[in-house]
Amino acid sequence: MEILYRDEDILVCIKPARVLSTDEPGGLPELVRSELGIQDVRTVHRLDRVVSGLMVLALNAPAASNLSAQIREGRFEKEYMAVIHGYPEEAEGKFHDLLLRDKARKMTFVADAPGKGVLPATLGYRVLRRRDGLSKVRIRLETGRTHQIRVQFASRGLPLVGERKYATPEDDCEIALWSYALGFFHPKTKEWMTFSKEPPRDYPWSIF
Repeated sequence: MEILYRDEDILVCIKPARVLSTDEPGGLPELVRSELGIQDVRTVHRLDRVVSGLMVLALNAPAASNLSAQIREGRFEKEYMAVIHGYPEEAEGKFHDLLLRDKARKMTFVADAPGKGVLPATLGYRVLRRRDGLSKVRIRLETGRTHQIRVQFASRGLPLVGERKYATPEDDCEIALWSYALGFFHPKTKEWMTFSKEPPRDYPWSIF
């Protein structure tokens, strides 16, 4: 497991694909405890199981409470990179949707109108490169809905490469969605901290 930063309050690391971000058997907190011998490890934000990239973990209760508050108040910044099928009409823009989570099916859908359980979802994106019918995009989340990036792009006919839940293309790779950058105030020192990490040089990232 790759670690970018560690002190007595937080740990910033790379979550591997297929590892749960939550504190369950086989999850990232359990992996940290096993590899580093740290007992108090707390998840404050999530990545889908199939998604890789940067995560920050709290190493005590006050740090977890502080980071969770930053997320609720919109002071915690998250950026992603993705490779999608197709080319967006605009090289840069925002997606605004209403999303409904179907817990029974463990899927999220774009809703036509407000209603019970329907929540607004917004993200900003910028196309970095285009090649061979694919686009590499950088994404900043303004809201944090479950599967938000995957659903918002797929609903516009631009599914992520490796997507199997919201699209039919059978790409021979893991989903091309990477937690690229995090920005937050350190829970104890209050210093603004930023971390970034480029995606691995595997397909489809390697074609760019």
